[in-house]
Amino acid sequence: MLDMKTLIKQNEEILWEGRPEVKTTVLESIFNPLLVFALIWAAFDLGMMKEIFSATGDGRLRTFILGFLLIHMMPVWIYLFGVITSVLRWKNTRFLITTGGLYVSGGVFTFNYEMKPWVDIGHINIHQGIFDRIFGVGDIQFVCGHASAHSHDDDSAHSGMKIYNISDFENVFRICNNLQTDIFSDTMYPNDLRPENNPGYNTKYNAHVR
Repeated sequence: MLDMKTLIKQNEEILWEGRPEVKTTVLESIFNPLLVFALIWAAFDLGMMKEIFSATGDGRLRTFILGFLLIHMMPVWIYLFGVITSVLRWKNTRFLITTGGLYVSGGVFTFNYEMKPWVDIGHINIHQGIFDRIFGVGDIQFVCGHASAHSHDDDSAHSGMKIYNISDFENVFRICNNLQTDIFSDTMYPNDLRPENNPGYNTKYNAHVR
């Protein structure tokens, strides 16, 4: 797998790197909204299969019914595929925060690498689900100003990225919040145009990247 550190610019400083916590990632893939739907669907199809098989002795008809029901159970297979591949997804996921932006890698059988510069990130939020709170982890959600390359929602003018299931989410939020504030201040009030005495914009962004 390609190392994301080789993708950053020479003048970028790495401020944090990490990956999701595996237990939370796997449990969230098991206990998701599709679980109830998959259980009901499987119970219906298996019950139908039992009734039809007990009512007919024709081998060819049984084979046809079995093939049809296996295809009909596609939602169940999709759910199981998500659970089985959750560890592989976790293994391929990396997060990298630099002075230039946010880098995220992921995928199951293919690898995706995405980067968002800080100037394109509008809002940063902390989110904790049930398993996040149990295991003491959290998610950092980023709302971006331009659509993601992997987004399929053509009607949305914005897209998001997420650093999820990390133990030091509070520290990561502070890093991102400080960077966003510094870069916004530097964009609105460039260092060369600031007065010599400007206590209102005491940012450090210029120190990290120039």
